[in-house]
Amino acid sequence: MNSQKSKANRFARLTRALKLNFLKLLRAPGGAHKVSTGFAIGFGLELIVISTASLIYLVFYPIVRLSGGSLPAAIVGNVIGKLTFLPILLMPLAKQIGSWILPAHSMGQGPVHESAFMELFRGNWSALSELLLGGLDILAGMSVFGVILGFISYFVVKFFYVRALRRRHERRLEKRRLAAMSPGPAPVLIRKTSQS
Repeated sequence: MNSQKSKANRFARLTRALKLNFLKLLRAPGGAHKVSTGFAIGFGLELIVISTASLIYLVFYPIVRLSGGSLPAAIVGNVIGKLTFLPILLMPLAKQIGSWILPAHSMGQGPVHESAFMELFRGNWSALSELLLGGLDILAGMSVFGVILGFISYFVVKFFYVRALRRRHERRLEKRRLAAMSPGPAPVLIRKTSQS
């Protein structure tokens, strides 16, 4: 019973975090293109964070600035990418796709064995190339996912951003219309009394 409550609690917290970050995104400065570009880059780069051992963060800011995207939107996209757990869920599929892009047999290497880690600890540095090849497969696959999901998220965010702006504009017009229609305060008449 307690485990069901804690799972529901965790799900509610995750949903609240996603909603909060989405609201931050809609209030990020810049136009629809700038915000959508920033989000797409932040979301897409999050997918290759694990396979680059977080070294992608060294070029995160320059990539966002050079692309003309919004940095706050890129940070929100990065956080949402973390909250979805997509980098972990897509990793096995990314390794498969990466092995198609970078076929191991063309580099003279076989598939990565679990014993390669143990060989490395024993001082066998030839196992390092085997490990790097396995990492390159994942990096290539996750890069493909990053480009595809970043591209899709650009249009999704742009749609919601434009819709939110339109709704905000409509609410402002409605408030102005109601303010114009509502009667103002009654004028106060001051009667002058003649002094004799």
